[in-house]
Amino acid sequence: MSRTSTSPVAPVAATAAQTIFRVGLGSVLFAHGTQKLFGWFGGGGIEGTSKGMHAMGFRPAKPSAVLAGLGEAGAGLALALGFGTPAAGAAAATTMGVAASVHAPNGFFATEGGLEYPAVLGLAAASFTIGGPGSFSLDSVTGHVLDRPWMRAVALAVIPTAIAIQVLRRQQALAGDASGTDAASAAAPDAAAPDSAAGTDTAV
Repeated sequence: MSRTSTSPVAPVAATAAQTIFRVGLGSVLFAHGTQKLFGWFGGGGIEGTSKGMHAMGFRPAKPSAVLAGLGEAGAGLALALGFGTPAAGAAAATTMGVAASVHAPNGFFATEGGLEYPAVLGLAAASFTIGGPGSFSLDSVTGHVLDRPWMRAVALAVIPTAIAIQVLRRQQALAGDASGTDAASAAAPDAAAPDSAAGTDTAV
């Protein structure tokens, strides 16, 4: 007696849904990346993004801005096309994970400036690193030469490590800024003392 599938979703429909989600996610990431790289869609471009990166503690700021833009635009385009999906998903997930860490002090919800939005984008990108792009993709057309099981495993393992490195570097930069500010504040009274002394000598 043959067994029939009880799944209410046909394989073609499931593949179509996967493709729509992948293309939508990639398009959103691409749009955000081009804001950073080229100033499209009202973005700040490299210069504006660099200033923001510096203020947030990402140093050097300009290379950080370029990497963030490429992590979104490049990875987003690759995800939308379904090409090199493990690497593309990992790059997008890493970029969004770092962004989520910046928003984390504001809590979870996006309405409060929290990590909700970048975290969801990052998790979505990571899901394609794990599960692949589906049949309607360039990876499928090219025989999955850039989408091997071992590539997926390596890409997934790289994500938390890459996020941790970027978060640590940012924390160190911010700590350096804080110590520099404290040192400048402490030195200010000492710097004023010679002026006062000189003024006294001149008056005498």
